[in-house]
Formats: sequence, structure tokens, C-alpha cells
Amino acid sequence: MIRKLAASIAAALLIAIPSFSQQKMDPESVRLLKEDMTRAGVNTNSYEVPEIKDSKVPKGYKPFYISHYGRHGSRNNWGRRYYERLFQRLTSAKEAGILSQSGDSLLKSVSLIKDIELQGGVDGRLTPRGVREHQGIAERLFNRYPRVFKKGNHKIRAVSSTTPRCIVSMAAFTNSLMRKMPSLDISLASDDKIMEYVSSSCSKEVKAASQKMLDSLDAAIPVDTTGVLERLFTDPVKAREIIGGNVASFEKDIFRTARVADPFDVSDNLFRFIPFDAVYKWYDYYNREIYLRQCYSAEFGKERLPLVQTLVDDVVEKADEAINKGTVAADLRFGHDWPTLALAGYLGIERLGEPYSFDEITSHFFGGQDVSLACNLQLIFYRNKKGNVIVKCLLNEKETTIPGLKAVSGPYYDWDSLKVWLKNRI
Repeated sequence: MIRKLAASIAAALLIAIPSFSQQKMDPESVRLLKEDMTRAGVNTNSYEVPEIKDSKVPKGYKPFYISHYGRHGSRNNWGRRYYERLFQRLTSAKEAGILSQSGDSLLKSVSLIKDIELQGGVDGRLTPRGVREHQGIAERLFNRYPRVFKKGNHKIRAVSSTTPRCIVSMAAFTNSLMRKMPSLDISLASDDKIMEYVSSSCSKEVKAASQKMLDSLDAAIPVDTTGVLERLFTDPVKAREIIGGNVASFEKDIFRTARVADPFDVSDNLFRFIPFDAVYKWYDYYNREIYLRQCYSAEFGKERLPLVQTLVDDVVEKADEAINKGTVAADLRFGHDWPTLALAGYLGIERLGEPYSFDEITSHFFGGQDVSLACNLQLIFYRNKKGNVIVKCLLNEKETTIPGLKAVSGPYYDWDSLKVWLKNRI
């Protein structure tokens, strides 16, 4: 198996490592970024509340059960060294008297982020915004499908990754449901056995192979660094000395710091301090990285999907139990971004479940919305009086389709047909 995996990865690399003469920006990605620059953070973008729209349900069908997988909400960043280093360099420039008005504005925002981070003191800790995100998702779910919770069946099972931010997200979500309906019977659980199926990632081999492709993208696309020095400092030559000569690294530190401002509820758009081509470059890098490794990519999807098999089995088994016994209203799972994407890929939902190559990713996948903090997949089950069951998939609360599977109507699929589809997916 290992030899077979290595061979497939090597073959993918031979055809997939691109050659870039210049950066080509995807028009739709540019539009979405300029509409809201915080999306450039890709999987560090805070959750965007969607406009709720529901297609007409086939006649005679009523919702009775919900299967949910949700990523934890907004969190602290990993490795505070990025903004600590940025803070130190900007502070040194201020002491040297060469910080411009824009540079001083950036320093104030970085200082605010640094202070907030110190209050938390732990990498990856759920922020207050993350709590609000899950409270809102739960409230909208209840309001959208009240029949599921009020039809005399009040039992809800909630499980979580053992990571604290996921457990707190589960608590925020379920507490919000309890406020809507105090009579709900909600069980909570988190342990190593649960962790085995709610959390997964790509293999080390895939990570190493994909990194070579990403490195080629990084090295081939230059960005304007002169403009950053001129914008933030009154003496660019002196500033270069303070930065240590590596302006590109300094610029990337600004990008990395900008990625976490929104989860910290810092409203200042720090992306505005670097040129748009630099923002786009790093958005494009992180966007391709996460699709390549965690979705059904053309290069590595066949290696990634089997690793989420146990989660898929859990979804199917618990749904069948709810259908047959009628004792559970909802199964709620709380985990991470990578298994969210892999589960979506396994289900085969539009875009995330289609095998795009490294060069195609940017035109089809927009991680700033698809895999934001608190991103989620919800399967809504409906039944008619004959006992027939259909299901609808929601990605971040928005209806989505499964292009490879014939629908009953609109986004609604026969449950038995979907199970056959899943069985033959790998």
C-alpha cells in the first residue's frame, strides 16, 4: 500500500508541478477579495452568515432528522512569532523616528492583536467571536427546521474533537439550542475514540509532495516590496536595515497578522498595508494548499478520501438508526477544517467533491468562504407518509448539490441512492 501510494504521488508530481512566468489572477477571486479582504485569510476568515434560501421540498415530505459536522469557530492564531516580530520591527522604526502615518496605524493594530493574544495565552484558543458564530448557526438551524426539534423527539447527540476550541464550540452550539427549547435532551461527549473519526488529515507523503508544488508557486511569483517600504516608512533605506534586508518576509508577516485580525474582532483591514498582488499571491497559495491536500484534488484526492471513511460510516450508521428507531432528532459533530473538506469531498458536493488539478483550483474553489472558521456541513433528512427518505446537503447553511448523483428534485436526493453512491465513492 505504501509503495503504491508513493508511486501515485510521484506520478502526480511529474505532471503537476507548474511553471509560472507571471501570476494570472482569477477574476472571480479578485472580485470576492476586493468585496471583503478578510477572505484572503482562506481558512482563517471568520464565518460569513449566509442569506438563507430553501428550495421547494417535494410534496408530502417533512424534515425529521439532522446530521451535522461543524468546524470550531474563530480562534487565536498559531505561532504568535509573526505578529510579535512585526511589532518589534515597527516599534524599532518608531523609536528611530522613521515610521510614517500608515506605519504608525499598522503598529497600533498589531499592538492591539498582541495584547488580545496575551490575554488568551494559548495558541488556537476559541475567541468570543468563535462562540458567537456557533450560537448563531445553532439558532438559525432551529428556526429553519423547528419541526425536527418539536415533533415530540427531543434527543440530540453531540460529540467533539478533544481539542478545547472544538469542545467550547460544541458547548456554545448546544447551549444556544437549549435556550430555544429547554426541554431538549442533549448528550455531550469527547474522547480519544471520538477523536479517531471526527479528525483526520492528509498523509505525510502527500504533504511533502504537495509542498514541492506550492514552493514552485511561491518562488515563481514576485510581488512589489518597494511599495511597502515607501508606505510604512519615511526612510526606506533605514527601514530595510531594521527589517534585516528581507522585505518579502516582513511583508508576509503583515499578511499573516492580517489573517487573524478578524477572528480577534479587530475591525481594521490590515491587508490594506500591502499591495494587492501580494495579498492575492498568499491567498492563492493557501487556497491551493488546502484544496490540494484535503479535498478531492486530481493529484491527491484518491489518497485523502479513504482517511475520512470512518466519519462517513458514522454519518450513515447514525442516520439509519435515527430513521429506523425514530429516537434521535440530530447528531452534531464538532471538529476541524480538514475533515470538513474531506467529508464534503467524499459526499461529492459541487466543487469540493470534484477532482480539480493544481492549476484548476483557483477558478473553482474559494476557501475564504468554503472553509472559513466555523464552516459546516448539514444533512437535512425528510420523510413522507410512505416512509421514503430524502436528504438535502447544506454547506455553510447554503444548499448545495451532488453533480454525480441524480436528484429527486432540486437539491434533494434519495437517501438509499446516496448511500450506494457513498459505498462506490472509493
